Amino acid sequence: MERINVRVDQRLKHELEAEARERGVRPSDIVREALEDHVRRRTPKPSCLDIARRIGFIGAYKDTPTDLSTNPEHMEGFGGG
Repeated sequence: MERINVRVDQRLKHELEAEARERGVRPSDIVREALEDHVRRRTPKPSCLDIARRIGFIGAYKDTPTDLSTNPEHMEGFGGG
């Protein structure tokens, strides 16, 4: 396991130590549990694709070939080759 250092004020340190004694665990167990819970509950930031889908940008152009982005024939005249 990796180790990290976290600074807390004296009140929080005492509360953490008291809870650890009550539960019969180490303070680091409580901190690890809280961090795991936080990471599990956080909402990830939407990707560009998620945003484009939400605002209706994906598929916005009508009457275009379905293979527009994959068929090299549609790319003639663009780029260097």
